[in-house]
Amino acid sequence: MAARRFSATLILAMAILASLLVAFTGGQRLLAADDASHGYDVANLDRTCKPCDDFYQFAVGGWLKANPIPPEYPMWGSFVTLADKNEQALHGILEAAAANASAAASSNEQKIGDFFASCMDTKEIDAQGLKPIGAELAAIEAIRDTTGVIDIGAKLQSKGVGVLFNFGSDQDFRDSSKVIGEASQGGLSLPDRDYYTRDEEESKKLRHQFVEHVTKMLVLAGDSQDKAAAAANTVLSIETSLAEASMTNVERRDPEKIYHKMSVADAQALTPHLSWDGYFQAVGSPKLTEINIGQPDFFKALDAMLTGVPFADWKTYYRWQLINHAAALLSDPFVQENFAFNGHILTGAKEIHPRWKRCSSATDQQLGEALGQIYVQKYFPPEAKARALELVHNLLAALRDDLQTLPWMSPTTRKAAIEKLEAFTIKIGYPDTWRAYSALKIDRGPYVRNVFRATEFENARDLAKIGKPVDRAEWGMTPPTVDAYNNPQLNEIVFPAGILQPPFYDPKRDDAYNYGGIGAVIGHEITHGFDDQGAQFDPRGNLKNWWTPEDLKSFQGRGECVAKQFDGYEVEKGLHENGKLVEGESIADLGGLTLAYAAFQKSLHGKAGEKDANGFTPEQRFFLGYAENWAVNVRPELARLQTNTNPHPLPKFRPKVTISNMAELAKPYGCKKGDAMVRAQVCKIW
Repeated sequence: MAARRFSATLILAMAILASLLVAFTGGQRLLAADDASHGYDVANLDRTCKPCDDFYQFAVGGWLKANPIPPEYPMWGSFVTLADKNEQALHGILEAAAANASAAASSNEQKIGDFFASCMDTKEIDAQGLKPIGAELAAIEAIRDTTGVIDIGAKLQSKGVGVLFNFGSDQDFRDSSKVIGEASQGGLSLPDRDYYTRDEEESKKLRHQFVEHVTKMLVLAGDSQDKAAAAANTVLSIETSLAEASMTNVERRDPEKIYHKMSVADAQALTPHLSWDGYFQAVGSPKLTEINIGQPDFFKALDAMLTGVPFADWKTYYRWQLINHAAALLSDPFVQENFAFNGHILTGAKEIHPRWKRCSSATDQQLGEALGQIYVQKYFPPEAKARALELVHNLLAALRDDLQTLPWMSPTTRKAAIEKLEAFTIKIGYPDTWRAYSALKIDRGPYVRNVFRATEFENARDLAKIGKPVDRAEWGMTPPTVDAYNNPQLNEIVFPAGILQPPFYDPKRDDAYNYGGIGAVIGHEITHGFDDQGAQFDPRGNLKNWWTPEDLKSFQGRGECVAKQFDGYEVEKGLHENGKLVEGESIADLGGLTLAYAAFQKSLHGKAGEKDANGFTPEQRFFLGYAENWAVNVRPELARLQTNTNPHPLPKFRPKVTISNMAELAKPYGCKKGDAMVRAQVCKIW
């Protein structure tokens, strides 16, 4: 299924982390909801560091030192501790559902209970071995021609196996009222195309480890060592060819570069050996007359590979992709080897999560709105939604005020920007209309079959949208998710119930902390509508320039300023942040904190704020609340992975750059020219 690529999120938008950000019990914590003071825990501070030298270290250095990363995790911090709380809640719901023998057949409770129970039945899973994917393995072995490669590839894709390329529905960039089909590059096992193409020692080492991993997996599947090793090299060869034809992650950030809508006849001429009509039928898509080919050069190269790669090699590649996709769902040897590479080598995690944590996360991933209904009933009351909505409106008002007087923006662009702002859709907590799962069969049979059926159900739902009007009520995250997003194609900002909790938002804390915490989160998502990607979409979500040439040049220069600042941060020797990759998130961080501070100042109504019990003024507390968002320890392996692949900067750099660009820090903390937190050249957009 083709995801909406322009849904800009607050934190790590990585599938590999979704299963890792689950519950952990023990260790010190950030301030929790039941703490009596609801203030700032001064134990989080590092008093040896002056706030004007390194505000991030000053604000959370104590917490970072006292909270080493637990062995199960590649990172540990504010987002993960809140995910802990949510996972504990989901676990309780799922245990109760699994134990409820009287749940009505086909009800949401029956489905989530049976899904969780099938995942927890390790005795049966281990006894089954590869049997649950036997039909797919047999179909792969029966491939004899190019038609078979396409047909079986499409059927594997419908089960979530990422062979060849990605296909699904997406909103038409130029006509936001309709949904079209879209094909985009894919087919890789490693996190990004650069892992196949870079020639430095670290990438060579990782490719060697990947070949070893594929070999071990295929030996577990019954191959001899020699056969498995040869197959692993075949897999690497095919995937390297796909990677070399792929666009970089920075190139894909430009929507103009990945929009190539054409007739199916023209797509067929582009790829004469890939029968699109045959593919549509096999994957379960409605018959199309037009399609967006995201990366035409990739599909030209793939078409040549369809006849240039021997069918035996395609079967090897498909077999690996199937086993790789199913590994975490199969018997324990597959689970452990899957973790050894994707968990330990790629992210640095030392131990795999206990089974119940993985099963809770999987249920949320596959049946998120069925599970989410129960979650919000128990943990997100209507008054919480109302309070969050009030905060959102306050932040929107702050940007509206700012746009009225922004000195570098002309009246023509200003009018268009305000029009876009006024058209924002706000989604809080959970959907108004829940997704129906009545057509999805879930039972207590093989776990992998439940996952395959759930994936096929979701893919069918996605493909059925093609040719129909856009559903602007649809959600892209489940209610318990600890994150938020902006989708410029829908011009919407979305805040799931999962993040509207301490430490980000606590109704019992004063406004300073809440505006610095959840206020900056809200402002971040609002500003995404005007970042380097979002600024290219109009109020209805059409890819359309609404800027004057002079204003656009000024805006792009200001974004470039932020990107260059991040280029200067070294993650490890020889590896720097990629400013162009993280530009959108960094613009949103800077804009979000600026808006949150403006809204916070307005909330004071001109009154002088009192110091709290620790002696902090409201302005000081605001910046402490923001730094607390990014109290995160990250393993070197994950830091390397995120820097190479993710549009979000590392947590430790985000507050350093953002706060040092804000003159508002200087007065409350007594910072002066020459201090590290007072930049000689600041980047300022809003």
